[in-house]
Amino acid sequence: MIKKLSELALLIPEAQILGDDVEISGIEHDSRKVTAKNLFVCMEGAHVDGHKFIPQATERGAVAILTTRKDFTPENISALVVPDMLKALAVIVPYFYDYPARAMRVVGVTGTNGKTTTTYMLREIFSAAGFKVGLIGTIQILIGDESFPNPNTTPNVIDLQKIFADMRAKNVQIAVMEVSSHALAENRVAGIEFDTAIFTNLTQDHLDFHGTMENYLRAKTKLFDMVSRNGRKPNKSAVVNVDDAAGEEILRHCHCNKITYAVENPADLQAKDMNVKSDGMKLQLGIRNEELGIKNFSLVPSPLSLNLHVTGLFNVYNVLAAVGAALAENISPEIIKRSPENFRSVPGRFERIFSAAPFEVIVDYAHTPDGVKNVLETARQIVTGKIITVFGCGGDRDNRKRPIMGRLAAELSDVVIATSDNPRSENPEKILDDVEVGVREVIGEKFYERIADRRTAIFRAVELANSGDVVLILGKGHENYQILNTGTIHFDDREVAREAIDKL
Repeated sequence: MIKKLSELALLIPEAQILGDDVEISGIEHDSRKVTAKNLFVCMEGAHVDGHKFIPQATERGAVAILTTRKDFTPENISALVVPDMLKALAVIVPYFYDYPARAMRVVGVTGTNGKTTTTYMLREIFSAAGFKVGLIGTIQILIGDESFPNPNTTPNVIDLQKIFADMRAKNVQIAVMEVSSHALAENRVAGIEFDTAIFTNLTQDHLDFHGTMENYLRAKTKLFDMVSRNGRKPNKSAVVNVDDAAGEEILRHCHCNKITYAVENPADLQAKDMNVKSDGMKLQLGIRNEELGIKNFSLVPSPLSLNLHVTGLFNVYNVLAAVGAALAENISPEIIKRSPENFRSVPGRFERIFSAAPFEVIVDYAHTPDGVKNVLETARQIVTGKIITVFGCGGDRDNRKRPIMGRLAAELSDVVIATSDNPRSENPEKILDDVEVGVREVIGEKFYERIADRRTAIFRAVELANSGDVVLILGKGHENYQILNTGTIHFDDREVAREAIDKL
């Protein structure tokens, strides 16, 4: 793709070109990734100023920079000066890549919890239906069977548009993506035409960024404003959890097909007669198909019996969300039944560590109050002995949820070991002080220890486990690193758990 700098300037009111009107072959914000004829984006953050890397970008072939500094005079390179960097990128980047998301169906999943599992279930369903599927999420990016690392749940607008352009080049037909509240607030998803949007739930998280729950919810509603817009593609749908208190507000932003799902409240998709076990669950899926205009609803038997390998009430909601989106995308009833029943698990999401030990060890990404509550309540349904919980809270993040998580762990576990998560620049002991406020409120006579070193904490939990117990290791899930104030180290809860079991 080649565009003239003047073409990009025309998109932005008050944009100004300094220097020659050069041809642009790509857009890059990382000077280490710049190639010939690139436009280098000079991002200015709290710790890094992209203008300092202009010499490196020029050396690697950049022919122009994007900047907001009107007084900046670059040497031997052109400049496109814009009044607002994020607004400019939201317009320029999708245009440069010729709006690649228009070439495929796009399903966006937003909510505090459940996004990753729901997207993986949908990937299984759409793949079984014969589509080439792309996935963008917390764990990785998948294009067909190719896997790529992903540093953010939702990449920035430059990287995201490049990913969609790569998917288009590789003939992806349906893309499924997690859409974070940060991405919606910062408009990273600009230029993407969504076809189906899913709302999972809203519980306390990211208040360090959003400030209030109202702002957090407002960010989530933007996805449903987007899916409700007229676009190049037909058949727009919203799939909404109406058991969640925020579901009502989400629905107010849905001006398209609406599919509701629930366990407790009346809904288009409703789970009933759930039988939860440690290795899976059975349920009846009631479908209110006569009230919906989506053609496949009338073809699906109601109730639909499902025999699943995943377990827990939180996964019931994930299944409902995935089934709703699959119906919205006109997937056949046979595949909608078969694929969830074939689905096994997602790395780090209620992941069992198989061993010969007489107790269970489960690793989960739960790092919010609601996530911790869901996992502990599921464990209580399947355990015959004690629940031993190892958990921590991240540093440089919302500290208001720390005592809440401590209280929940102490209420719903039999043994609690508070430890470090990703402390980042914070003192781990200070984080544990915050967690301990909640633990001490309700721990009573239960066994409680505070061990800042996460490896030692996991070994201690396994050492305490007896036959019939379950050890829950919460907070990091699939992550294979730990971020300390001294840097990032390799750390995988699953590996450490296996080492602890082997030592026994």
